[in-house]
Amino acid sequence: MTQGGAARRTVLGAAVLAAGTGMTGLAAGSASAAGSASAPGSASGFASGSGSEASGGYGDGGYRDLPHPTVIGHRGASGYRPEHTLGSYQLALDLGADVVEQDLVPTRDGHLVCRHENEIGGTTDVADHPAFASRRTTKSVDGVSVTGWFTEDFTLAELKTLRAKERIPAVRQRNTLYDGQWAVPTFEEVLRWADREGKRRGRKVWLHVETKHPTYFRGLGLGLEEPLAKLLRRYRRDGRNAAVFLQSFEPSSIQRLSRLVSAPRVVLFSAAATRPWDFEVAKDPRTVADLVKPEGLKWIAGFAQGIGPTMDLILPRDAAGRLGAPTTLVKDAHARGLLVHPYTARNENSFLPAEYRRGTDPAAYGDALGAFRTYFEQGIDGIFTDNPDTGLYAAEAFRPGRRPVNR
Repeated sequence: MTQGGAARRTVLGAAVLAAGTGMTGLAAGSASAAGSASAPGSASGFASGSGSEASGGYGDGGYRDLPHPTVIGHRGASGYRPEHTLGSYQLALDLGADVVEQDLVPTRDGHLVCRHENEIGGTTDVADHPAFASRRTTKSVDGVSVTGWFTEDFTLAELKTLRAKERIPAVRQRNTLYDGQWAVPTFEEVLRWADREGKRRGRKVWLHVETKHPTYFRGLGLGLEEPLAKLLRRYRRDGRNAAVFLQSFEPSSIQRLSRLVSAPRVVLFSAAATRPWDFEVAKDPRTVADLVKPEGLKWIAGFAQGIGPTMDLILPRDAAGRLGAPTTLVKDAHARGLLVHPYTARNENSFLPAEYRRGTDPAAYGDALGAFRTYFEQGIDGIFTDNPDTGLYAAEAFRPGRRPVNR
């Protein structure tokens, strides 16, 4: 299947059926020093890094050669399959996603696995395993009390006895059909899958990889960045043109990765009033509201190539859930040479802005295409979506003859 839109649209329906068969922060002073121009990469250019420049072995182009706007399968195709499973990743690719996302957390014995959170009670059948009942516990993760089962309390062998399930069955009841069909994948398994698919398709399979709660895990002696870098080097995804984005809500994690590999990096932003957990730990007073200002974006451009803001930072919603006037974030980020990959676009009414909802059923689809078009009109470079086919269909109207704003 080619990168062209027309070719992809002809196979969307068939792809859904085929994939369903189971195919395979720092204080301001110290942070500025760590993110200085001596970091391996910056928005204005890359240093040579480790020398693995082959983008996973398929072609020579980097992230600026991706279709624009880029469609990123959020946790795979999680609108249709349980998230962070090989089934979800495969379907995202088959539906035409340009990039497929993974979130990484560690096991007790240091393996990186793909889960949105380290608490797995809601995304696996761990509660159905009497042997693990005693491991249910309460922990403070990034200052939040969480009760359940946690990946860091399981070896990989133990975790592999579990099966994945749908995280939000009340909204996505059809996804529960696939409960129990897939195990929790390791990131190395995903890298192997991506290499196989790349060879089969004759093009790079791009990944968007997030380090989850990196400060929390480093405090447990389970740092994420070093084993991640080791795997990226092993699978030739560590160079400046590597077919991977590295992302985190904690800028210090991205800074650390910038010293380990040259692959492109993205700093994620939550709500404006929030503070990254590494900033909390380091007593850095800055909030996301500070980081999205021009001076904050300039600092980020010293060690990252993009930002991943919540869409509300680009198009705020009012008290009724309707979209308000756009902010200047996209323009300001592009002025610093930063890509903008906001999250998360979904089809269901419960996730859509009020003016795009249809009917009263929160699980029903609203006017998702209309919402996507509004998002793309802001000049964003890509978008995370649970529904890659919807995102692709809307993106095609913005691709022919278009030149990215930040090129």
